[in-house]
Amino acid sequence: MIKSINLSLVYRLLNHGPTVLISSAHNGKQNIMAAAWVTPLDFDPPKVTVVIDKNTYTRELIEASGTFAINVPCVAQIEVVQKVGTNSGRDLHGTDKFAEYGLDTFASTHITAPLLQGCVAWLECKIIPEPHIQNTYDLFVAEVVAAYADERVFSNGKWHFEGYPDLRTIHHVAGGHFFATGESHQAGHEG
Repeated sequence: MIKSINLSLVYRLLNHGPTVLISSAHNGKQNIMAAAWVTPLDFDPPKVTVVIDKNTYTRELIEASGTFAINVPCVAQIEVVQKVGTNSGRDLHGTDKFAEYGLDTFASTHITAPLLQGCVAWLECKIIPEPHIQNTYDLFVAEVVAAYADERVFSNGKWHFEGYPDLRTIHHVAGGHFFATGESHQAGHEG
């Protein structure tokens, strides 16, 4: 069900602008947070940008480890996205969001951050240090070193959600309100 994605196609996992979950880990601690400002940046090697506020616990772990994972959640995970996006990992006093919310994970292959089960895509990322833009704009640039997708909804380099409404990617609008990715339409075809 989970299939490795050719790195030349990584941009297609994110170019429709889904809300994502950023997971991080360092020195036995881990965290996960929601993020809406994640963008493909380059093709070869594949790069992404992500905005991570300097006050977040996730950022502390990312800066310490130099890595993070992008998890692309789906409609079935809206409640999880809302919970991890509105509560700080710093406030859990000795536990972490994965334990607090009973989130199942699996191991990444090139980094230490865990990957969240139930998502429809995952990207393992290594930070390309750019201290000025990180400190001034909270913007991180990273190289994608591995990527995976649920082949039920992503194969042959394309998303196809037909028949899997709960696996559609989501877009946070505001105040706990989300849109799901809609129908697919092909240019140049009738109907």
